[in-house]
Order: sequence, then C-alpha cells, then structure tokens
Amino acid sequence: MPCLIDPPAGPALDLEEVAARLDESGVDLADEASLARCADLLAGLARNRDFLADRMIAELKASYKGQLEINRYSAQVFLLHRSPRGHFVRANMWPAERDAAYATSGPAAFAYGLPHDHNFNFLTTGYWGPGYISDYYDYDPEAVDGRLGEPLNLEFVERSSLSEGKMMLYRAHRDIHSQLPPESLSVSLNIMDEGGHIPWRDQYIVDLEHGTIAKRPTLTPGEMLLRCAVHLTDNGKDIAECFAKGHPVPRVRANAIAALAAAEKGEARVAALERGMGDIDPRVRDDCRRWLAQ
Repeated sequence: MPCLIDPPAGPALDLEEVAARLDESGVDLADEASLARCADLLAGLARNRDFLADRMIAELKASYKGQLEINRYSAQVFLLHRSPRGHFVRANMWPAERDAAYATSGPAAFAYGLPHDHNFNFLTTGYWGPGYISDYYDYDPEAVDGRLGEPLNLEFVERSSLSEGKMMLYRAHRDIHSQLPPESLSVSLNIMDEGGHIPWRDQYIVDLEHGTIAKRPTLTPGEMLLRCAVHLTDNGKDIAECFAKGHPVPRVRANAIAALAAAEKGEARVAALERGMGDIDPRVRDDCRRWLAQ
C-alpha cells in the first residue's frame, strides 16, 4: 500500500510560499530528500485552515476563469499551482453518497469502485472531512508485462480512510487502490509529479475478481490523431507506419498498428495485424492477437 508519512511539525504555510519553495527546489518524489521537503511543505499547507476556502471564493468571484485556463482534470479537481518544472499542487473533492454531486454524476465520475494504480508518484494528505476510503493492494511491477488479462498476483493490505492530517506517498506502478465514498464530503491535498515521461507509462485498471489487468486507459493526443489521420490522408498512413515500426513506446506502436488495421478491410486488415505479431514487446503482440481474434 502507499507509504505512510509522519507529517513534520511546523507552522502553517500559505500557498504562495509553498508554490515558490517547490518551484525553487523541484519535485522528485522518488528521491528521499525531495520527498522530505515536499512532506514538510504539504503538511504546512494542510495546517493553513483558511487558504483553500479563500482561494475557492476568489475563483468563484472571477467566474472560475483561472481554473478553466489551467485545470486539465475533472470538476472534482481544484488546481492550486502548476509549475513549469514538472509538478503541480491540487485539492480533490470527495463527495459522500448522500451528496448531490454523487447523485447527479454517479460513482464513476469520482473513480469510486474503480481499482487502479498510477503511472506517477504523488504525495497526499487529508485536509478536511473523514476522507475517502480505500481497499489497498500491492503488486510487483517487475513481474508484469502489462498485457490485458495478465495476473498481477495482488496482495490485499488493508481498508483505511485518508483522515485529516494523514499523509501518504502513492508509488507509481506499485500501489493499487479501490476507492469508496467518504462518510461525508472530504477534501485531500496533493503534490503531483508531472514529468514529461509520464504520458508514455501505462496505468492499469484492475479486475479484482480475477486479479488481472482489465484496461490500460493511458492515451496521448498523438495516438488519437493517428486514428483520424490514417483515414484522411496517405501521409497519415505513412506516419502511422513509421510509428508502428519504430516508436520507442510499445503502447504507441500498438495503437499505430490498430490505426492502420482500422483503415483496411479483409486480408489487408489481417496483414497489418499479423505484421504487428512480430513486435519485440509482448504487449504489442498480445494486442494484435486479440484484435485478430475479433
């Protein structure tokens, strides 16, 4: 499960100071010294019991313009600071089942009941309310190829909530959790790693009943563009061919192959997928095998 962090003692900090100090030092949550600095700053921000309400009211008075410009996430997320150095700070809202947001949007809008890992590290602390509940599992990423349906050999750890003041480090490709709604509306604060490598790393949605990988939802805009480009122009097919043969990320090669196959019919479609069966990565070969079977 995520690593429990003992929140350092100290004064309350305002958001501007936390953002400036993070930008000055950078964020690398895999590095012990950087993790310690981030924990100190996040704990100080969590002790500031007024900053979030003040920030939200200011955004509402400004017609939420700032959030619309910089927030790439759902309405659940309130972005506090995005740094050009590859990290950001955010607040997450977690509605209870009796809250209107839950009734209107349903559990899927808040990833409730969706077991998953993360393709990045992040530090989180409970800021307000009893906190969302999670069933936590561990798995060994070194023993996994990433094929759909592949067993993860999950180890159940515990069920617990992210209560106020509790701090945890979620480790990329190590910690799996299935979240449940809190007993009442809750808020968490996060420091998120946002390096350029992250979009190329797969995230897993997990089938807990079978203990296997159910989905790999990560997708870059370029991969979506390939799906369109192969239908619009021969140059699109040429680019997809290049990606299918030589892109360093297996998922992108597989999606390029899928795009080429989708632009063909009959034997030409089969031939495109069969070429993919010669890829060096088992994930690509497995994807092509499944697509051929369909």
